[in-house]
Amino acid sequence: MISFTKVKNNSQILEFIKQSEKALKNEGYTNHGLLHTQLVADRARTIAKEIGLSIEEQEMAAISGFCHDMGNFLSRSHHHYFGALLFYQVFKDEFPITQLSIIMQAIAVHDKEEMNFSHPLSALLVIADKSDVRKERVDSKNLKEIEKDIHDRVNYATYWSKLKIDKNKKKIILTLKIDTKFVSIMEYFEIFTERMVYCRKAAKYLGYKFGLVINDFKLL
Repeated sequence: MISFTKVKNNSQILEFIKQSEKALKNEGYTNHGLLHTQLVADRARTIAKEIGLSIEEQEMAAISGFCHDMGNFLSRSHHHYFGALLFYQVFKDEFPITQLSIIMQAIAVHDKEEMNFSHPLSALLVIADKSDVRKERVDSKNLKEIEKDIHDRVNYATYWSKLKIDKNKKKIILTLKIDTKFVSIMEYFEIFTERMVYCRKAAKYLGYKFGLVINDFKLL
């Protein structure tokens, strides 16, 4: 069985993530390094487990979450495709082609809504990735610098985030606590509406409804 431990300790994979974090930091993006990829891996595994996927698929979900952004050092606009190809290049002789293909597809689909889902891993990775909104992803400690960028402002203002899977009600709910003294709720929707719609599409494929709760108000 493909091993998440083996993947997350692979020196090439770690270097790709490191270089991607460096490249995006230079461009002013929020954290896309290990801070982000480890959380996405954990959430992807949790979703896979809660919706009843096999142990093998849970491992594959964690792997896809850990590797999904590692192509950013080659291209931001095509990082999802490069990430999938890099994964194949590293592990093509080590893991069965069926597993490789599913993980590659999940990495490739996670950032492009025009592609339809054909496997649960692709759908759950979208939710695991797009739900990661939190203060810790902002690298800068300078409030004046943070205030200049809407992505930094919204992430910095989000001081609590939780993703819950309700198997009985068939709902996946993202709950956020946002400091409205620092940023308005409308600013969240300025940059995250498209991502939340993609999460809703992904949840629907899994047979669930996607819900969003901000400061105790249900919005989706």
